[in-house]
Amino acid sequence: MNTNRKLMAEARRHLVGGVNSPVRAFGAVGGTPPFIVSGRGAHLRDAAGRRYLDFIGGWGPHLLGHSPAPVVAAVRRAVGRGTSYGMPTPVEAELAALVKSALPSVEKLRFVNSGTEATMSAIRLARAATRRDLVVKFDGCYHGHSDGLLAGAGSGLATFGIPASAGVPKAFARLTLTIPFNDVAALEDVFRRQGRTIAAVIVEPVVGNMGVIVPRPWYLDSLRRITKSHGALLIMDEVMTGFRVAWGGAQVRDGIRPDLTTLGKVIGGGFPVGAYGGRADLMGLVSPEGPVYQAGTLSGNPVAMVAGLATLRALAKRDYDALARTTASFCARLRAAALRSGAEVWIGETCGMFTIFFTRGPVWNAADARKSDTRRFRRFFHAMLKAGVLLPPSQFEAAFLGFAHTKKDLDYAVTAASSSFREGHT
Repeated sequence: MNTNRKLMAEARRHLVGGVNSPVRAFGAVGGTPPFIVSGRGAHLRDAAGRRYLDFIGGWGPHLLGHSPAPVVAAVRRAVGRGTSYGMPTPVEAELAALVKSALPSVEKLRFVNSGTEATMSAIRLARAATRRDLVVKFDGCYHGHSDGLLAGAGSGLATFGIPASAGVPKAFARLTLTIPFNDVAALEDVFRRQGRTIAAVIVEPVVGNMGVIVPRPWYLDSLRRITKSHGALLIMDEVMTGFRVAWGGAQVRDGIRPDLTTLGKVIGGGFPVGAYGGRADLMGLVSPEGPVYQAGTLSGNPVAMVAGLATLRALAKRDYDALARTTASFCARLRAAALRSGAEVWIGETCGMFTIFFTRGPVWNAADARKSDTRRFRRFFHAMLKAGVLLPPSQFEAAFLGFAHTKKDLDYAVTAASSSFREGHT
């Protein structure tokens, strides 16, 4: 038994499925996950000593790569002062001010510990502000594992073919209206029928949890127009896209001003951090200023705040336009490699994110994504893994590249993909 298999066998004795998040178990692709012991730049090393070119990036936060020097140094200094105080610290306001400077729609915010907490709290706030109960989300979009948002969820749930989690009361699910992404007619219809009871629409401005699916050029503008005309709030879930697809996020790049925004991943520099924020009048409803209760013992943890601050300060000096060009060029080369091999693929992409769908495409929504040939993806995934390239172990997850990926790294990945497409196609 090899090292990773031994570690998985031991982990299964103590942890559910041997993991603490389902996708890590490799259930969608089979085999044993590598147990990672270190990471630097765009590379990881597992317990058996094998090195991988990483396109998981911690599921999004590592835009600077693993172990970036300024973040590591800042965290070491912070840990030396203490790990948690249960009281306010100066760095919380520093990080909040930096986030606000990049996101004009965020006038005040609250830090939490995860993206799930952020979206759950934003929904509660929207219901309190509008005095309405219903929430609209999009089929295949994942906004964390709170009860009301698991209806029609993507990511791991799409992978395992589960439309909604067991344990979610039907009464909760009935408060969530699920419609197709990129379909303005469906949005208009649901508001025509139930607009007076809809508190908010929550959307990933670029979908990442059923694979990368970009909005049609007019779609986000339509969301803003329709929600505003019916007195509902627009919540942009930028947990994945915030500070990744642009400085600030997709809303800044695309010129959309939501009422509320949720953040995570990049703003924590790899530490457990989330946030929700928006208009000052809305955020003023949150305790202790208002009646909407939300709290967290570790929210605003000083080490996590320092990591986030160091990360964003470093990213403020980076060229997102160059990363967007690198992503586009890399994806174009992958398309060409697939075409040469005879593989039918559609590659969804945006700055720093991509997904190779094994379908003719195009992929504009969850129904399109579900047409993908998951068996071919599985063969392709394992061929890439054998070549030392680590992709997300699911057809329905986003892959991430960032400022640490070099031309040499991407050249290697394209070469590996060329042979892996052929293996996946046979």
